[in-house]
Amino acid sequence: MKVTVVGAGFVGMTCAQRLAEQEVAENIVLIDVLEGRPQGIALDINQAAAVEGYQALVTGTNDPKDTYGSDLFIMTAGLPRKPGMDRSDLVEVNGKIINAVAAYIQEGSPEARVIVVSNPLDTMVYLMAEKLGFPKGRVVGMAGVLDSARMAFFIAEKNRGGIADTRCMVLGGHGDSMVPVPQFSTVDGVSIQALLPDSEIDEINTRTQHGGAEIVNLLKTGSAFYAPSAAAVAMAKSILRDENRLLPTAAFLDGQYGLKDIYMGVPCVLGKNGVERIVDLELDDAGRQSLHASADAIRADLDTLREKGLM
Repeated sequence: MKVTVVGAGFVGMTCAQRLAEQEVAENIVLIDVLEGRPQGIALDINQAAAVEGYQALVTGTNDPKDTYGSDLFIMTAGLPRKPGMDRSDLVEVNGKIINAVAAYIQEGSPEARVIVVSNPLDTMVYLMAEKLGFPKGRVVGMAGVLDSARMAFFIAEKNRGGIADTRCMVLGGHGDSMVPVPQFSTVDGVSIQALLPDSEIDEINTRTQHGGAEIVNLLKTGSAFYAPSAAAVAMAKSILRDENRLLPTAAFLDGQYGLKDIYMGVPCVLGKNGVERIVDLELDDAGRQSLHASADAIRADLDTLREKGLM
């Protein structure tokens, strides 16, 4: 197996580290436009193998040809958010990067599956899919796994433990319009609605929606990378190992949830073909309205891409 991580920033380098340590693939390529950075990170990870005992080899490069023949790409490159910025502020600059990367994925790895992490997530994965022309199920976005993990931690905080038994579902766009779904969020199979008062659930929902901004404001000079990389690698493993895990994923909708021609977060079974199946949950009226409002926010970013001539 060969996996390429595009972008040697904090998310990209921790993706490469996790892929190597968990031996998700034998050959891991880390590519970036900055000369020396991916090579140095790759050398550091490879030297750690003598201590940790993994067999995967990481190659750092600036040459797209070194990515040819990849089974899967994790796209992390792009401008990160800074305090006061919304993910939508990144549309134009990150859209140009997506276009450049899509060109060499299409040329050298026409059978690859692609996981997009770059923000604004739902917009960038749509653009990537359009430029690649691959079957839509082979191009997905990482958002829901991360947002659900944040929600799970906030629930465990309220419960004073139990993080390993906490499973959550967050749908919609990867932004302030995301839709946490408490009725499908559990602790060891028990709905959080039976464990926590409504006021605390409302707090958790709100904190989840702004979970990324909370970290950006604390760091001041960057954004989250440990949890995003863990989420992306979990998706990569489910695809490459054909695990068929049910994970919230930014997937292409063609009528599910009453939405068409849009990428956004929904529960998906991820296997060797990418999205094997989308699970259409029965949401209450409020949940469905929130999901459609989230779709409207994504479409606004897509309109910006079109206005800038990037799609």
